[in-house]
Amino acid sequence: MSQVKTRPRKSADDFMQLPEGTLAELIGGELLMTPSPKSLHQIVTGNIYMGLRVFVDPRGLGRVLAAPMDVHLPTGDIVEPDVIFVSSARSSILQDWVRGAPDLLVEVISPDGVERDRLVKRDLYARSGVREYWLVDPASRSVEVLKLGASGSYDPAGYFEERDTLSSPFLSGLALPVAPLFK
Repeated sequence: MSQVKTRPRKSADDFMQLPEGTLAELIGGELLMTPSPKSLHQIVTGNIYMGLRVFVDPRGLGRVLAAPMDVHLPTGDIVEPDVIFVSSARSSILQDWVRGAPDLLVEVISPDGVERDRLVKRDLYARSGVREYWLVDPASRSVEVLKLGASGSYDPAGYFEERDTLSSPFLSGLALPVAPLFK
């Protein structure tokens, strides 16, 4: 009988030994390396970051952070979402990195990361208690908003295209025009 060889699971300690600036995530005991984002990805990320800051900062609602910023989830996984929002009420999770489940995470989908963002991270973020998750798709120029339901999985909360104005279940009153996000 032949033995199946498996790779040893990696831990947060293994992750922390990576050289500073390494683009990687620790999901399910696997170190997942990613190439640096392309320019459109960075432009969209910056536009979302600024749109959220313009809404959040004057109201004192919390902190908006942009990648690179490690998020150490309660599951033991370490991810690097594109944009992070932590409410003032949960500011204690903002330490050297984010240590806990943020209130809102945004992933700008890259062509090589579609499955990871739409399936793997969606399920991971829901299990971790992230209240709201946005999937931003530069290819279709759309934003899908998911909110954490009572069942512990995400429920659809809106699908917004270029002609629409994005609203958020968690950030009540947010009205973010979608078209400028992709310019």
